Amino acid sequence: MQEDFLHYIWKHKKFRINNLKTTSGEPILVTSVGQHNFNSGPDFFNAKLKIGEQLWAGNVEIHIKSSDWFLHNHEQDKAYDNVILHVVWEDDTEVFRKNNTIIPTLILKDVVDESLLNNYKKLFSKDGKWINCENDFATTDDFILGNWLERLYFERLERKSETIQTLLEESKNDWEAVFFKMLTKNFGLKVNGDSFFSLANALDFSIIRKTQSKPEVLEALLFGQAGLLEDDIEGAYYLRLVKEYQFLKQKFKLTNSNVLPIQFFRLRPPNFPTIRLSQLAAVYNKHQNLFSKIIESNNLEDFYELFKVSTSEFWKTHYTFQKESKASTKTLSKSFVDLLLINTILPIKFSYAKQKGLEIDSEIIKIASLLASEKNSIVTAFNGLRKVSKSSLTSQALIQLKIEYCDKNRCLKCAIGNSLVNK
Repeated sequence: MQEDFLHYIWKHKKFRINNLKTTSGEPILVTSVGQHNFNSGPDFFNAKLKIGEQLWAGNVEIHIKSSDWFLHNHEQDKAYDNVILHVVWEDDTEVFRKNNTIIPTLILKDVVDESLLNNYKKLFSKDGKWINCENDFATTDDFILGNWLERLYFERLERKSETIQTLLEESKNDWEAVFFKMLTKNFGLKVNGDSFFSLANALDFSIIRKTQSKPEVLEALLFGQAGLLEDDIEGAYYLRLVKEYQFLKQKFKLTNSNVLPIQFFRLRPPNFPTIRLSQLAAVYNKHQNLFSKIIESNNLEDFYELFKVSTSEFWKTHYTFQKESKASTKTLSKSFVDLLLINTILPIKFSYAKQKGLEIDSEIIKIASLLASEKNSIVTAFNGLRKVSKSSLTSQALIQLKIEYCDKNRCLKCAIGNSLVNK
């Protein structure tokens, strides 16, 4: 038995509400259970009750056992002076106010249906399960699941918007600069995401603005900051980049001491950081005001057109500075742009609309629903229980579900868990 289950029972009145009595036999009429408090202090504020013939307005405290009152030292805390009802599962001691009157106590165990308790025990009996509802996930009502996943998707966008808001404050409300940081990070994918992000953080975006009209200068800036121009390599292109970066380094007083090492290991050549940085340079060379164009775009084809770029000429026959390879035009694939949409563009559009008080939820849902589901261990595992992830909206929602609810045993705050407990 967990205290949060008792909170759930009280909050949602999952008990036989008629003929409630205190341990001393006084009738209880619950007008309002109060406001759930998630911070320090009593569990529910401003409850309204009638106990016996007396009307009460005050706080409710909930415990597994009455004696937990003393275990938690509430008798020494003034915040608990206004508790009008002590709700417990087991009553093993009396609790007194400062004026020596007994705080009325309600024993929940006596007024909760056995079926609710059995469903709760079944849900939280782990037995080596991947998630608590593993055996029942497939039977969840389609309407409940669909609505819950949509809500979870926006919860995940909200979480990402917190990061964006922090970056926005640091950049003095420069949305173009924030977008550059987020975009650069996601150009690095999982392996080099943090490294690329540290690279973007080591650059003032004003330098990008000043260099983006000249593709080779912009490449020199990005490669140099990434620490990729520090080897003894012969070749006209490489030497031009080194010379240009040395000039930029002195002009803008650049340092890359805080940039994390760039990795090539375990990457397929099309995802090498050299290729991705050249493509990123091409994007910013093509668009002088990329963020503004992102905000104005509202369908997939617009985004695919914005990111229709390829590497500079040298990288058509190279994946690294040293070794020449078979010629190929290394454009940004639609699947890669889809990842940018999922992880950068839609969160940015959501955050911007939220700050401006704009309503674009339906636009975001439309785009996210058209993008293919991501492939990762979480999505694969959920699809093994029930074929549920058909788009990026559902795959992002499932990630949010697993990390923020399943892993934290927050089943009682989950629509799926709620439906199973009340089955």
